[in-house]
Amino acid sequence: MSENKFIGSGMTSDRARNRLIEQIREAGINNEEVLWVMSKIPRHIFLPRALESRAYENIALPIGHGQTISQPYIVALMTELLLADTQRPLERVLEIGTGCGYQTAVLAQLCSHVYSIERISELMWDARNRLYDLKIKNTSFEIADGYGGWPENSPFDGILAAAASEDVPEKLLAQLAPGGRLVMPVGDNESQVLKVITRNNDEFIEENVTGVRFVAFKRGIEK
Repeated sequence: MSENKFIGSGMTSDRARNRLIEQIREAGINNEEVLWVMSKIPRHIFLPRALESRAYENIALPIGHGQTISQPYIVALMTELLLADTQRPLERVLEIGTGCGYQTAVLAQLCSHVYSIERISELMWDARNRLYDLKIKNTSFEIADGYGGWPENSPFDGILAAAASEDVPEKLLAQLAPGGRLVMPVGDNESQVLKVITRNNDEFIEENVTGVRFVAFKRGIEK
């Protein structure tokens, strides 16, 4: 785990956070390290002020620009899947779709360094500032569309994508380290499935986990 440990503070009570964590645990998440990290991150600071009071409900919420902060259960599930069956600590993780930075903050507590790509510049800068305020420093950010990954910093022990593509981008697979895992939703606006793809040398082993609903994986950047 990163040394960036912190105790969340602010408008919400420990009771509200603990209730959310219990809901996530009851839904099937059993990685206690993931649950502990999520119990300490102040999710409300990643939301627009008008939605702060709903921060500890187990739902996705809008963050502007047609994007959402993922449902806490889905954040926990994707993180748990990324960490599962690893033979070594995750040193380098690539995140596709920084959004508000909440998933970035979770990952940063569980791996050595997070490389996060966001195509909407305003979201990226806001997320970067939030993580700076939380004293999370083991992160790097890039404004890009995500399809090309971040080859200069590859290979990655894990890649997590928070947007749905109709196909898995080949460039992302190429940037996985041997034994690395890619966790991402795949599908169109009508039907999506969360997939885990593990690299075994030049072979990629694919697993379908569950149906999901994510925003679309888009090309280009928005300044």
